[in-house]
Amino acid sequence: MVYKYLIYKKDADRHIAYITINRPERMNALHPPAHVEFWDAWSDFRDDPEMWLGILTGTGDKAFSAGNDLRYQAEQAGKNEPRIPSPPGGFGGITNRFDCYKPMIAAVNGYCLGGGMEMALACDIIIAADHARFGLPEPTVGLNAGAGGLHRLPRQLPLKVAMGMILTARHITADEAYRIGLVNEVVPLSELWTCVDSWANDILRCAPLSIRSSKEAAMKGQDMTLGVALNHGFLMSQQMALSEDFVEGPKAFSEKRPPNWKGR
Repeated sequence: MVYKYLIYKKDADRHIAYITINRPERMNALHPPAHVEFWDAWSDFRDDPEMWLGILTGTGDKAFSAGNDLRYQAEQAGKNEPRIPSPPGGFGGITNRFDCYKPMIAAVNGYCLGGGMEMALACDIIIAADHARFGLPEPTVGLNAGAGGLHRLPRQLPLKVAMGMILTARHITADEAYRIGLVNEVVPLSELWTCVDSWANDILRCAPLSIRSSKEAAMKGQDMTLGVALNHGFLMSQQMALSEDFVEGPKAFSEKRPPNWKGR
């Protein structure tokens, strides 16, 4: 697919896929045609065995994503054009996607609001520039955060903190987001990518199948009792145990050398 609303780049040497929201004229807000592209890009990332880590960000230094493109929604009102169906992955092709256990980092470079925040919440790690702002402002325009914000936020924050954000539609600063545990690290914008690279390097030092099995167990285990989760046979853990890397890790340790991960 030729992408118009995103930039998709792969670093084959580092096994990293970069997906950049590319609608700066709309504060990187997304509309239905963009969702189709993002579904395709995330599917490619999922299916490419050489891509071990995905990083999501936005073009420019003002906005990661302002969420739903309300101007586009207003412009389409009353038109008789056929409605573009939403892809199964949800907002940005990611908020309703539960079939990818590769790690994903959100590099938040500005406003992260509504659907933009919901995309960030769908990632595993959030690194924010210090001028970033977070919020779910949908109720101020007659909507709600139905792309995962209403469900992920209460799961990722203390309930009263989450409900305070949801029911007031307030924006919070990057420092406040860090204080309440919403983001992993806050740095000046000039240091954002240095910080993201540091997190990426730490992840990539680990065996990719070990990382995926860990993510699958952590995510699926939230819906299980502790006893059930501890005794459940997670698919990715079974694949990890049958992999070349499962042999390589202990061998490299005993030989006192860096492991040569294959991801298989």
